[in-house]
Amino acid sequence: MSQMTASQARVVDPILTEIARGYKNAQMIGSTLFPTVPVGQRGGKIITFGKEDFQLYATGRAPGANTKRVNYGYTGSSYALDQHALEGQVPFELMADARAVPGIDMGRVAVVKTQNIIALRLEKAQADLATTAGNYAASNKVTLSGTDQFSNLTASDPIDVIETAKEAVRAKVGRKANTVVIGAAVMAKLRQHTKIIDRIKYTGRDVPTPELLASLFGVDRVVVGEAVYADAAGAFSDVWGKSVVVAYTDTSGLADMGVPSYGYTYRLSGYPVVEQPYQDRNAKSWIYPVTDECAPVIAGAEAGYLISAAVA
Repeated sequence: MSQMTASQARVVDPILTEIARGYKNAQMIGSTLFPTVPVGQRGGKIITFGKEDFQLYATGRAPGANTKRVNYGYTGSSYALDQHALEGQVPFELMADARAVPGIDMGRVAVVKTQNIIALRLEKAQADLATTAGNYAASNKVTLSGTDQFSNLTASDPIDVIETAKEAVRAKVGRKANTVVIGAAVMAKLRQHTKIIDRIKYTGRDVPTPELLASLFGVDRVVVGEAVYADAAGAFSDVWGKSVVVAYTDTSGLADMGVPSYGYTYRLSGYPVVEQPYQDRNAKSWIYPVTDECAPVIAGAEAGYLISAAVA
């Protein structure tokens, strides 16, 4: 008898899977820098592109002469998807109590909360990649200190720092940065910064919003990383810390081949999935397994600029 393949053996609950795929925590913004690209295998090569679009080629051709050719794209470093799986447990007693209250679906609750935990892990992985200075060339990063930090609400100049970052990206990849990701602690200071408040006073608003900052910085979007995580002792920390990332990121994924996008999240096609819930008689519970297979990667570090220690 032939053995079943992994795909044949997997039994998926289609309704609960759609809950998992459709779930999005509003506080998690890592996909802004690392848009999701579905892939058909768990490992491969990151497609990287050179600067062919910006070179001046001798395109003239004499009669009978060969036409010149140009090659595009090559494979860069490897990627390997990580599998992350977790099971939500709902005791029979809670399930019975929930049925007595209209509108409470404990299966849905178990899937969403389990997916939330897995999504937070991905957000942390994305933030760690984006805020690690070693991932950037010297020309594409800065560490602020003293009066240059945005927490100095009068002497520092956040607008100038962002403009410098945008120009550094444009000089490297030929495209203007379109995305600014700001840690929550940084945003708290920008809301009070005198230079920013002075620039927006004629808009009729006295408190900067991400939309106003996007207009002020000249980018398509400003997003604030509000997510927090708890350590083993229960102490909370900001996932995005005190950093700012300025980047050009192609939200269309790989559709526009050759665009020097900052990063991607490679995810196995069809994931995340929720398998059929099952009963654990010993624990007297319903079990809801959730599995995701993905890996965030920086595809083009030159398309990003890291501002570390933006606030004290």
